[in-house]
Amino acid sequence: MLTGKMMQKPVDAPCALHLPIRLRRNRRSEAIRNMIQETKLSAADLVVSIFLIEGEKQKRPIASMPGIERVSIDVMLNEVEALYMRGVQSVALFPVVDRSLRTDGAEEAWNPEGLLARAIRALKREVPDVCVMADVALDPFTSHGHDGLVDERGFVLNDAT
Repeated sequence: MLTGKMMQKPVDAPCALHLPIRLRRNRRSEAIRNMIQETKLSAADLVVSIFLIEGEKQKRPIASMPGIERVSIDVMLNEVEALYMRGVQSVALFPVVDRSLRTDGAEEAWNPEGLLARAIRALKREVPDVCVMADVALDPFTSHGHDGLVDERGFVLNDAT
């Protein structure tokens, strides 16, 4: 039986394994690296944000987001079809609603003929298998710009929202 003193490793002892060969076989070929890699990222893992505006054949750059544009539904359909053909399966829609349609109660948010509802229907008609996510924040639809309904003091009413 070993005593506690005998089980302890000397402080200055080397920690080498003395293997005749280093086990780097998992790095040797691309096939092996692909097989054992922990994380795989593909186009199917991506969600593309699309910023919607009214009109036809519309593309308007977003100054604060270089290279990103607000687009009309017809342009969105072309872009989503091209993305889907490349393996992107999900999009998130963010509407830009005309100021005249914004109200304190955000009624445009559930208008079946509103920009967001029309865009979703068009997408599901043209690219039925695409996963469509819609922004549920109310800020595009409210006259006050908050993400929810507010009371007379300006506090967001979470439950009512």
